[in-house]
Amino acid sequence: MRASFRLKTVVATLGLLGAAVAGQAQAQNIKFAMVIPTTGPLTQYGDMVKEGVSTAVEQINAAGGINGKKIEVTTVDDACEPKQGPVAANRVVNAKIGYMIGPVCSGAAIAAAPIYDNEGVVVVTPSATSPALTEGKNFHYIFRTIGRDDQQGPSAAKFIIEKAKPSKVAVLHDKQSYGQGIASSVRDELQKAKVNVALFEGINAGDSDYSAIITKLKSAGVDFVYYGGYHPEMGLLLRQASEQGLKVRMMGPEGVGNPEVNAIAGNAVEGMLVTLPADFSTNPKNAAIVKAFQDKKRNPSGAFQLTAYAATQAIAESIKAVGDDPKKVADHLHKAKIDTVIGPVSWNKQGDLTSFDFQIFQWHKDGSKTTAAK
Repeated sequence: MRASFRLKTVVATLGLLGAAVAGQAQAQNIKFAMVIPTTGPLTQYGDMVKEGVSTAVEQINAAGGINGKKIEVTTVDDACEPKQGPVAANRVVNAKIGYMIGPVCSGAAIAAAPIYDNEGVVVVTPSATSPALTEGKNFHYIFRTIGRDDQQGPSAAKFIIEKAKPSKVAVLHDKQSYGQGIASSVRDELQKAKVNVALFEGINAGDSDYSAIITKLKSAGVDFVYYGGYHPEMGLLLRQASEQGLKVRMMGPEGVGNPEVNAIAGNAVEGMLVTLPADFSTNPKNAAIVKAFQDKKRNPSGAFQLTAYAATQAIAESIKAVGDDPKKVADHLHKAKIDTVIGPVSWNKQGDLTSFDFQIFQWHKDGSKTTAAK
């Protein structure tokens, strides 16, 4: 009995020691959060960000981590819903995580940003483009690795004015922060150039039948439609317009640039125009990183994979420079220029990039995209 007791005691002690060592090893990790939609209709955008963050973390950890410490990532779902944004933020804060990549969608990001900023969590969003996230907010901890809609909107409008040259335009939006914001930016730029904007109207996201608005478009005699919003509604607009014999060219922001739009629109997606971040995967300097994506069967050429990779790089490089202290990291980001997969990046006082390149692409029914010439 005594020998058995001693053996159990030794085993128990070894178990405790193992747990202590594991706990100590985990304490050496640097915790990042990734707030993305893992549920709801916009999970594809979360998948894009996850691919970028995962690849960056794998590369950084394989190279020895940050000052010898590995990055540990916790994923939090906000479903891209404004109501869920603060819930997700509180989960990150309660988990005592000081660095976060996301949120993906502007509405959720706007709702959550005050919590992150008040609690001192460094946030770098690779995809939330609404100016309202940062404009006039005086946040210290909120940053982006993507441009704003008031950069993207003018890029779209410039193409419409100089290349598409329509006679009458309709500008539609989904009544949400992101969609309505960028649609308003496009409308304003078109009106400045004296382009006839015959219709500016919102539709309800999540509806399945847009025949009423398509009838309006036909009655208005428009020959070009800009839609501010996401791919589920754009896909339906394209398909139902085709079914109802409305032959117009349609254009949208990066929120419609999702392979899932093909499944919704079918052949009607051919020729859809979309503003997207430049395809950084074609830069020869990124060849090794592109291979790392491809080795894991991930797509480096989507809208947000490489902006998410860059967001992870920006935080990691700042921690490497000033230590694992969110306030010091935020201070550093405000004054640093960091070399990333999307090129050298720097931020202004609001946390917005000092420059960003949006380009116009033409979408094809096989899921590919090409630079739009006209």
